[in-house]
Amino acid sequence: MKFRDGAIVPALGQGSANLAQGKRSEAAEEEALRTGLSLGMALIDTAEMYGSGRSETLIGRAIAGQRDRVFLVSKVWPNHVAGDGIARACEASLARLGTDHLDLYLLHWRNPDTDLSGVVVAFESLRVAGKIRAWGVSNFNVSDMEDLFRVPHGDRCATNQVYYNIGGRGIEYDLLPWCEQRGMPVMAYAPLGHSRLVRDPTLARIGAAHGCSATAVALAWAIRSGNVIAIPESGSPAHVKENAVALSLMLTPQELQILDAAHPLRWVNLLRPLLDRSKRWLRNLL
Repeated sequence: MKFRDGAIVPALGQGSANLAQGKRSEAAEEEALRTGLSLGMALIDTAEMYGSGRSETLIGRAIAGQRDRVFLVSKVWPNHVAGDGIARACEASLARLGTDHLDLYLLHWRNPDTDLSGVVVAFESLRVAGKIRAWGVSNFNVSDMEDLFRVPHGDRCATNQVYYNIGGRGIEYDLLPWCEQRGMPVMAYAPLGHSRLVRDPTLARIGAAHGCSATAVALAWAIRSGNVIAIPESGSPAHVKENAVALSLMLTPQELQILDAAHPLRWVNLLRPLLDRSKRWLRNLL
């Protein structure tokens, strides 16, 4: 996958939203991340809010000594964007990650009062200072993206990270084509539907034909267009190995038709991003 600035990243990376939160051994989670790196999943995504920074700290330990092999992505909480908040949040993330720069820095989501112009100015200042190589956004819909592109230098946005998987295809109606027309890759979080797709019978049958897992099929489907980067999360080295198979798995046109019939694009798919946004706004109000 190639970003508009020329940076090249694997179409399959690694997420970390639930790492370092006591669900598994942190040693195993670190090993899972290192396993992913060894298998070509060199993009690692995190955020300052994941485990209140503990995810970043764990990733910093996992990539110690091999930072040059990693395309490192983090995100700033929208409540930290006022004044010099983005610069301070970035410095804190860099310290936890044990690095002097991020390859990509994202606005985690947009609040109703988010000053996009100020966000872009702050991101551009960090880029010029060498603290970040590029910047982007997360959880933006088409209307948000159009607002961003009306801001000076807003069109320097590298990517939009959004919810996308074979069971949640809402962005195919408008956002995915909008980004494709502008040569902007989309980054898909929860490409396994928060593990729901692991047990999908159609994915399992196609996986069996290829000698791989249902998760590999779901991930291969997610990155099939060449314009989507998928970032599945796993704290298990064994599961990471299953995921990595998607990098070399080519689904046939017939298999894609079968999957499309089993998981058709429906208008209800649009409800998930709207529900997620409502939950975030409510959480901020509380």
